[in-house]
Amino acid sequence: MHQLDRDYNLQNAKKINTEQVEQIVKAIIAGKYSWACVLMLRFSGYNPIDYIPYRTYIRLLKNNYLLKGAKQKEAEDSEKKLDVFDIKSNWVRS
Repeated sequence: MHQLDRDYNLQNAKKINTEQVEQIVKAIIAGKYSWACVLMLRFSGYNPIDYIPYRTYIRLLKNNYLLKGAKQKEAEDSEKKLDVFDIKSNWVRS
């Protein structure tokens, strides 16, 4: 890669905001280094498919992004179920 190409790519990269940095750091702390790389590429405006194999990218999406949404929905559903059992007694205590 020539110096001009490198400079052009750096100028086109998007800035990563604080929330995005936190997501990358969480992935690193969890030991999910490949996922952290995918996040860094996506947040910078690059297409991860240009840098990693398609099957690897899809596997990472399934294991991290898609399952995260399913786990979050599962947690919300279980909270709703708990609310059903959070009935306050109307009995008078003596």
